[in-house]
Amino acid sequence: MKTPTAHLGLPAPGALALGDDALVLSHRLGEWAGHAPVLEEEVALANIALDLLGQARVLLSAVGDEDELAFLRDERAFRNLQLVEQPNGDFAHTIARQLYFSVHQHALFDALASGSGPFAPLAAKAVKEVAYHRDHAEQWTLRLGDGTETGHVRMRRACSALWRYTGEMFRPVEGVDVDWEGLERTWLETIEDILRRATLCLPEGPRSGAWAAGAGRQGLHTESFGRMVAEMQHLRRSHPGASW
Repeated sequence: MKTPTAHLGLPAPGALALGDDALVLSHRLGEWAGHAPVLEEEVALANIALDLLGQARVLLSAVGDEDELAFLRDERAFRNLQLVEQPNGDFAHTIARQLYFSVHQHALFDALASGSGPFAPLAAKAVKEVAYHRDHAEQWTLRLGDGTETGHVRMRRACSALWRYTGEMFRPVEGVDVDWEGLERTWLETIEDILRRATLCLPEGPRSGAWAAGAGRQGLHTESFGRMVAEMQHLRRSHPGASW
């Protein structure tokens, strides 16, 4: 496959990274279809997945053919964060992943929308739906953390398990011009406030350095990602050129 190049005014590395984040997380959330705890949550997760898929289509179309990029790239060619590729786990893991990422994405899109860079129009359009994603994750974090003892324990374990993947969110991405250090400070303050209100604490452990995880932007992915990509690409690769 050819190396993606930029067009439509968006820097290719940035569009590919943000597009892959949205595509991969959309697929993970889509895996809840038919398995969510309650019917209302089935609809909510599906709607968030569709919002993210819409973002992915716009961003990947700016880099090349969206279908080829989604369904014909090898695992190592994806540039998504390792956080968004993590398996759904139980419902608390899904909510912790949503909380970490949606708070980050909301702050990022808000910063991009207030600037004059090439991502500003896209961010301005998407920031409202991302605010809904963040509110959804926040409300479930409060409900689980400050609810039953079982919910509290599961939410605490989920937040701790995914903590080591959060540092990667604030490594600068080529073509995405924001104050990454300021973004990380905002994210930490917001997460600490939400967890405190949910009677939870900030997890301990590294978010960067040798003991942390996160090299998805360099094409290094975790074990479960290969299986996810194989499932996502199965139909297209099994029936090349097929159409409805």
